[in-house]
Formats: sequence, structure tokens, C-alpha cells
Amino acid sequence: MSTDRVMIGVDVGTSVTKAVAFGRDGRAVVSASRPSGLDRQAGGRVEQDLEDVLRTVAEVCREVAAALPAPPVALALTGQGDGLWLRDAAGRAVRPPISWMDGRAGDTVARWRADGTLRALWARTGSGVFPGCHAPLLAWLAEHEPRSLERAEVAGYCVDAVAQRLTGVIGVDASDASLPFLDVTTRRYVPDALEMCGIAAYARLLPEPSAPGAVAALHAEGARLLGLPAGLPVTAGPYDLPACAIGSGVRERGDGLLIVGTTLACQVLTDDARIDPSADPAGMWLCTPDPARWLRAMPAMVGTAALEWALEFTGATTADLDAILGTSPPGARGVTALPFLSGAGERAPFVEPAAQGRLDGLTLASTRADAVRAVCESIAYAARHCLEAAGLSASLALCGGGTRSRAWTQLFADVLGREVRIPDEPEVGARGAVAVAWECLGEPVDAERWQADARTVAPDPDRRDIFERGYADYRSRLARALAVWRENASEQRAEAAPQ
Repeated sequence: MSTDRVMIGVDVGTSVTKAVAFGRDGRAVVSASRPSGLDRQAGGRVEQDLEDVLRTVAEVCREVAAALPAPPVALALTGQGDGLWLRDAAGRAVRPPISWMDGRAGDTVARWRADGTLRALWARTGSGVFPGCHAPLLAWLAEHEPRSLERAEVAGYCVDAVAQRLTGVIGVDASDASLPFLDVTTRRYVPDALEMCGIAAYARLLPEPSAPGAVAALHAEGARLLGLPAGLPVTAGPYDLPACAIGSGVRERGDGLLIVGTTLACQVLTDDARIDPSADPAGMWLCTPDPARWLRAMPAMVGTAALEWALEFTGATTADLDAILGTSPPGARGVTALPFLSGAGERAPFVEPAAQGRLDGLTLASTRADAVRAVCESIAYAARHCLEAAGLSASLALCGGGTRSRAWTQLFADVLGREVRIPDEPEVGARGAVAVAWECLGEPVDAERWQADARTVAPDPDRRDIFERGYADYRSRLARALAVWRENASEQRAEAAPQ
């Protein structure tokens, strides 16, 4: 294919940064990837190094650009959301960025749930607060590291942190800003939301969301870093969840996307962002490039990390997954799991910092394949729970590293009881960012053509009853576990309270 008009999409993931050059037809021309570090510390703390992240961006951009016959027409950025990336006016980190996976503010979230703050915040913004998002992290720093907040000029996210260093522009995409202080219908911050969390004094750190269609340009330093021309158009956002939805062809109301990655991110497109005050305060409403449409997102903390733990625990690797699933029958011979292994607990479709994983039903007759299958099935049940809560009513696309396993992909279709569409292009986050960038430049892509390249997987009707019973059992076990987790957390708070 012709490579004379291509755009580079960069997806700055949690542990891997990828750059992909796409043509106007949505097909990848060349790609590159680099791992970036995660600093896991005691107490559930997870941090990154902004300079290391920028290094990965520079390396993948230089590698991709070197393979092109001419410079790209633009650079489109997307990447991980949530967390807290504090910077000074020059875009330098005032402390290590805190990952969305961080659990240090778990006690804060538990306290807010007990005193009604979470419910009140939900009623104002529709945000389901969890330990790794802005509100509890800012509150934690205000108590434990006030100097960091005093030194900062910007409390942002990964994508806008990278964009600031490349363009000099301080901003944030509305998708990133959606949680937890934004009224997504007006794209304005809700002052009451910061007051509820006791952090109104730090409202100055929140940049105003960028206008739809905003385009910046590489400044001289950014151009030197990436080896690209100064003045090259740069778009920053949407972040990876909405970008993946766009890149996967989620176009109509009720369409959904399930990302089987580090996050089990479930989201459904809607044109109605009304908040149900009686609903469980979990998940989030995300702005999209279209101000009249939103994504109802349920990004669960469970995902491929739980599977990788199970595989390592049983002495296997992801390369063994299809064979392992083939040697354990549906239902895993009675072995069941709850896949909540994140140190930060769970954030969707319920918020519980104390959530923990479980393997039950093991006997001497159980095999390692039964244990792995039980975890795979439990993750699929969690996905169904999230998609039901998000309001899925139309087509469903799947993407992410987990879809490389055909057996697991089939299991998702069976548990969900519906046909799923798998885009042929695996890097849908970068692809979605590129589609948005073309729109911003006034040259929208052919959406139907971009959606056409996909395969479908249909559910096996012979397994329907097995997985219907399995899902009902999963929901029952989860309800019992939730009651225990919350009772234990309540007792711990009571014991820690001053006498």
C-alpha cells in the first residue's frame, strides 16, 4: 500500500509503549514497541518514571519514522488513564507519577463509602471513585505529601503529561478529565465534587478540558526528542479506553467494547448521560470526541494480570493457554475462582478496595488446567457483569492481548451468550487515536471501511446452560464475598478509630 500519507499513533500503555503508522485505510504500515518500568512498592503503591515513559515514546517514534519514506502528516497520542501525574509548569514531574493501579488511598475510599461521600459524588458526577483515581490520590497527598501539591502546577494524566513535554501545551482531553470531577454533559468541573473530597484548595491544578478537535504542534525540543519535524500537528487523546472503542468500530448507540488487557475494560456507547442516583456508585461516564455521545465504562481491575498469575502459579505461560483450556471441561470440574488479585481491590462494576482473589473447590483430583480454566471463566463472568451494568444492547467488539488466545476468546463468547467481533488490527488504541486525529485535521476517515476488517466468533449453543448456571453461581459467590470484605473493613476501621 502507499505510505506517502500516513499518521503515527502512539499508545503509552501501563507497561508497554507502542507506535504504529497507519494509512488512510486504517491498516498498519509499520510498528514498534518498548517496555516501560513499573515501580511496585509496599502498601500497594505503584509508580512510574515520566522520563522513562518519554524515552519509550521517543524510541518507538524514531523507529517507526525511520521506516517511512517521508515524515508522517501528524502524531496522535493516546495512553493509560487515571492515576496522578503531577508536573511543574515546564512539564517535569514533581514526584513520580502514581499509576491507576496504585492502592495507597484504599483506606480513603473505604472511609468515603462509609460516610456517604462516594454516594454524594456519584450523584453529582456519575463517577465511581476508586483508589487509583484523582480524588483519593489528591486527598492522600494533601495529608501525607502536601509539599508535592504545593510544588505542582498541573495534576494531570499520562497522555497530557507526554503532550506537554512534546508541545509545551498544558491541557487535558475531556475523556481523561471525565473522572472524577467533571460534569460530562457540560465538560466543566463541578466545584462541589472537590469540596466533598476535601481538596477544593487544589482546583488550580486541574487544566480545563481541551475543546473538541484541538490540535497542537511539536515544539523544537519535542521535535529533537522524536526525530520528527518541528511544527508537526499533534493530538492528545482520547485516552486508551475511548480510543480503543473508536479503533474497534464502536459506532452506534448500545454498541460495546470489551478490552481483555491489564484492565478488563467494558464500555458501551450512549447518547444519554443521565445519572441514576440509586445505582451502585461504580464505573464512569467518559466524554468522546462527539460532545453529544458518551461511553458508559466499567473498567474492572481484573484482566490478563490475573490470568498471568494463575499461569505462573501453575508453571505455565500464555503460550500454553489454548492447550490448557482444551484439557479442562467447561465448569473446570467444580473449581471456581474470584479473580480480584489487584492490590487496589476492584473498581467496577462495584468499588471495593478490600476485594481479594479466591480459588475454591480444589481437591486432589483437580488439575492445574482446572485452576487456570476457573480463573479464565471467572474473568469472563466479571466481563458479563460489567457489560450488563454498562447497558450493552447491540454489537460487541473484543480487543486486547487476551484475544490472542482463540480458546479464551471462544469462552468469552460462550459466557456472554453473544457473537463477538475481533478487529484484525490488534493496536486499536493507536488506531482510534489516529482516526480522531484525521477528523481534527478536517479529513475524516471512512468509518465503515475501518470497521470491515474483523473476524467474528459465535457462542457455542451446547454450552449455554453450563455457563448460565456458572454465571449465576459466580454472582452468588461474589455477593457473599462482598459482604465479608465490607464487614471486615468496617471492623478494622472501628478498631483503628480513636477511643
